[in-house]
Amino acid sequence: MSDTTVAVIGGRDLQIWVWVAAILLYGIGDTATTLWGLSVGGVAEAGPVAGPLIEVYGPRALLLVKATVFGSFYAVWVMLRTPGRIAVPLALALVGGGVTAWNLLVVASVT
Repeated sequence: MSDTTVAVIGGRDLQIWVWVAAILLYGIGDTATTLWGLSVGGVAEAGPVAGPLIEVYGPRALLLVKATVFGSFYAVWVMLRTPGRIAVPLALALVGGGVTAWNLLVVASVT
């Protein structure tokens, strides 16, 4: 079995920091602000997957959705052997930042 080294954009340290940003923004930020919004009342999850699951199974379903998304993105990241694979956690971080900001605006508008 050969040991193949893959060049990555920005190197290993940048990859780690982008994953940390993805965890903080998409994993924690979006989850916390979504749960906060749902607890306030007058706010509903708009996501096409998470919304119906939350309606049926309650807010804990959001944790399952997040775990599935992170697991899937991580699996894709591991399988990609290209320098541009940093785009995988970067996508989560960017979406997480945008959705967290949106959630904060929504919650602020109903409180």
